[in-house]
Amino acid sequence: MAGAITHGRTPTADGRQGGPLIVTEDAELLDDLLRLCAAAGARAEVHPGVPERGGGWESAPLVLVGDDAARRVRGARRRRGVVLVGRDQDDSGVWQRAVEIGADHVLMLPDGERWLVDRIADVAEGAGRPALTVGVIGGRGGAGASTLACALAVTSARQGRRTLLVDADPLGGGLDVLLGGETAEGLRWPAFAASRGRVGGGALEESLPELHALRVLSWDRGDSVTVPAPAVRAVLAAARRRGGAVVVDLPRRIDEGVAEALAQVDLGVLVVPAELRAIASAGRVASVFGMVLRDLRVAVRGPYAPGLDDREVARLLGLPLVGEVPSEPQRLDEGLPPGGAARGPLARFCTAFWERVPVEGAGV
Repeated sequence: MAGAITHGRTPTADGRQGGPLIVTEDAELLDDLLRLCAAAGARAEVHPGVPERGGGWESAPLVLVGDDAARRVRGARRRRGVVLVGRDQDDSGVWQRAVEIGADHVLMLPDGERWLVDRIADVAEGAGRPALTVGVIGGRGGAGASTLACALAVTSARQGRRTLLVDADPLGGGLDVLLGGETAEGLRWPAFAASRGRVGGGALEESLPELHALRVLSWDRGDSVTVPAPAVRAVLAAARRRGGAVVVDLPRRIDEGVAEALAQVDLGVLVVPAELRAIASAGRVASVFGMVLRDLRVAVRGPYAPGLDDREVARLLGLPLVGEVPSEPQRLDEGLPPGGAARGPLARFCTAFWERVPVEGAGV
């Protein structure tokens, strides 16, 4: 059980990331909290009361106060990130003690173990603002969505952001191929098929192929493997916790796994060739994806059918216009992925896109 208490508090003194501070003299509770810290990949500092001179109390990103220690920390300086941890589900007085020490949360073990492991792991990873996640969808087959997804990711990485490119279409050709890295070392989607619960963001990032200064999660060339929806949720949540930008190349159908991906997409870009049949197809795609995505926009590709331009295509679809996606010859034989030519028209389009949709914490 975990409950939140809202009230005014002073922030952590210096924002330094590290392991949590545990304040308790309850040996059994301490064993449990150290076990949960180990499960989250964090090393804790342990004190029976507020550390002398308040250093650990003020600088630790998270403070876990055993219910036995609540009276000993009552006079400590108020700060964010304090959790009062107990075991007695029927103790109504715990809420009063939490208010007295300025706790953000009250948590009871063992029910709250999962929540606490996630919170400690966020601390261990230095989790801040989640990555801006952009989903790219083709209005019809061959619309160029994968090319645009790659170009957006390549441009984001070139601008110094931590960037992850995710291939969410197991029936596609593989984004690592578009980036010229199909033989690059690193894990692909099938390796995460058994993932449940929480995936470490740092471990995920280090395990993936690095191509053109970005990380890529694609499919291998083996037999088709179904990645369950919980695994998709866990992997994308881990990617978002790292901050920066995540670009997802989405298929034109929605199954359980795609629905999990869409739930974490902040902005959808529908790529539509400027021809009447493509617009008709894109309208059906937009009607489905628009029910899930809060923000769906259209990017138009020429050449244009008579009477059409990018604004007219956007008007017919009833979607905000991102702009016209320029054509650019593929130059993989020269080692250049889509958007790899920094002064090319596609890179300029993507640069303008990221300028209009700024990412917090670039380069973090």
